[in-house]
Amino acid sequence: MKRKYLNITPPQLLTLIFLFFILLGAALLKLPFSTVHGVSWIDALFTATSAMTVTGLTVADTASTYTLFGQIVIMCLIQLGGLGIMSFAVLIYLMLGRKIGFKERLVLQQALNQTSVGGVIRLVRYLFIFSFTIEAIAVFFLCLRWVPLYGWQDGFYYSLFHSVSAFNNAGFQLWPDGLSRFVGDPVINIVISMLFIIGGLGFTVLADLWKSKQFKRLSLHSKMMIVGTFAVNIVSMAVIFYLEYNNPQTLAHLTSWEKLWASYFQAVSPRTAGFNSVDIGGLEDATVLYMLLLMFVGAGSASTGGGIKLTTFIIIIMAVITFIRGKKDIVIFRRTISVNYLTKALAISMISILFVFIAIFVLSITEDLPFIKIIFEVVSAFGTVGLSMGITADLSEIGKEIIIFIMFLGKLGPLTLAFSFAKQKPEKIRYPGEDVLLG
Repeated sequence: MKRKYLNITPPQLLTLIFLFFILLGAALLKLPFSTVHGVSWIDALFTATSAMTVTGLTVADTASTYTLFGQIVIMCLIQLGGLGIMSFAVLIYLMLGRKIGFKERLVLQQALNQTSVGGVIRLVRYLFIFSFTIEAIAVFFLCLRWVPLYGWQDGFYYSLFHSVSAFNNAGFQLWPDGLSRFVGDPVINIVISMLFIIGGLGFTVLADLWKSKQFKRLSLHSKMMIVGTFAVNIVSMAVIFYLEYNNPQTLAHLTSWEKLWASYFQAVSPRTAGFNSVDIGGLEDATVLYMLLLMFVGAGSASTGGGIKLTTFIIIIMAVITFIRGKKDIVIFRRTISVNYLTKALAISMISILFVFIAIFVLSITEDLPFIKIIFEVVSAFGTVGLSMGITADLSEIGKEIIIFIMFLGKLGPLTLAFSFAKQKPEKIRYPGEDVLLG
């Protein structure tokens, strides 16, 4: 038995640890004092998976279904899933003065999606300093808005819960209509959006910004994430403002100021945050299609978000542009991208597309629901976004199980899950090459 344990690979160990805490969370949510009226095992498992994978999809309203204890369990699962189980394990080791072994560093490298084991412990230290500091600052500013409205106790709790949920890109909210009641509130819009934008950039980028101070000294990954995030958010805001301007179910009834805030918030939210300030079920078809792309791409590597990751998408786009222009090397910010990274980006994208396609195909058979809403639900689950067009509670048990698996896949990453089952062997034979016809 000991030998088998030692032979467990980092991806396999990470997968097993995630499964354990999801099952533990489901068991805690099934306790009588965790819910108001009780929930089924499948609903408890669904909620625990959604919280642990920082997705935000819910089969029942969080505030009215779960007691304070149940909500705290959900909040702890969100924090644990967002910052990473292995990160907390390392923190405990450091507090106890224990040495971090090479095996633990390998698992941590896999969990944080780093290219090497060097510097992972330092990254964990930055991770906790940044996370708790940013969340504390956000709680303070949200309290300024919500304490006068709801009193000290509820105002502070709402601020704490939504700060943790937003920074970890979870999307869990304590109001049935999301943040629609604050659609034009600048404080809520800015604080909540800044939380999930910063969390979506990734801890590697935050550490790099802290260390480098200047843009030109940043790593290529950080430059791609910052510029890419800014560009996508600006374009998305303009697209949603244009498409939804006259939609009576979303922006038409709002003032011009509220329309701008709503467009901004719903432009940045689909990149794995899951918060909404307008009715997602009332969006135009063109907006829904555009949001599908945003959710599938997701946030940054080593972040609290999901999806195939923005850097993966950028590398594939740049590879296409490079090929069309007849050049050989993929160059971004005067740096050449290795072919190995392009291969990895294509592998991530194709595995993701395959799983998403299979999930949509199966759900279209098992569920009697509108097709576009099924597609939206699956892509939202894969991107660990948490936005829904209102069908989550109507899913069958099979449908819920499929969404649970897709959320799990989206959080761990398609390659991590694939490596958990695949046996990797070094190549000993190299075969002669031959041309094939393409296009």
